[in-house]
Amino acid sequence: QVQLVESGGGLVQAGGSLRLSCAVSGRTVSSYAMGWIRQAPGKEREFVAVISRSGGNTYVDSVKGRFTISRDNAKNTVYLHMNSLKPEDTAVYYCAASTSLVVTISAMEYWGKGTLGTVSS
Repeated sequence: QVQLVESGGGLVQAGGSLRLSCAVSGRTVSSYAMGWIRQAPGKEREFVAVISRSGGNTYVDSVKGRFTISRDNAKNTVYLHMNSLKPEDTAVYYCAASTSLVVTISAMEYWGKGTLGTVSS
């Protein structure tokens, strides 16, 4: 059974950085397209970044140049490096995995429980 466990959330001031980790067990991380999805209070879930099985990255416009998604196959872990954080980045960040060729929120098959990142102004 595939399990995803996020860590690394916390409280940071605007302009600061956080690194989120998603440890994958049950199957190799490179078997999936891996995504980070966030949900801010009162808002719908939003795709933040995706790393495909081949290693290509995609980002939502609001985080381009500030966030980086990466994958460590040896550690079976996916990361989200978040720099120049803004208060509007405050959200619960979920790690998710998909075997689909078209990666959308509804196509994500496995989800972690989420980790909260809070950015103070």
